[in-house]
Amino acid sequence: MLKKQIKRNRIHTKIRKKVFGTKDRPRLCVFRANQHNYAQLIDDDKGKVLASASDIKLKSKKGTKVEHAIEVGKIIAKEAISQKIEAVVFDRGGFVFHGRIKAV
Repeated sequence: MLKKQIKRNRIHTKIRKKVFGTKDRPRLCVFRANQHNYAQLIDDDKGKVLASASDIKLKSKKGTKVEHAIEVGKIIAKEAISQKIEAVVFDRGGFVFHGRIKAV
């Protein structure tokens, strides 16, 4: 693994020790790859994914990666509201909180 990936995994494990999602307040896990953005609502009590969204299936492929991340945030918010979820615990996945992670 690259040094950046090792560092991100170490930070992510430190975050996961503190962040825990329940059915009423699930964990919003955000992942940023080179080309795409992903978001999941996870119930850690049961270990199940309640909702997920990514920018792979977006209708408009034009725009910047940050604009795509904003759209992913809107999609996951709509799915959360449809399941009557009003609050979440944010899990940034070891990434720095700026750019695409902040946009979601």
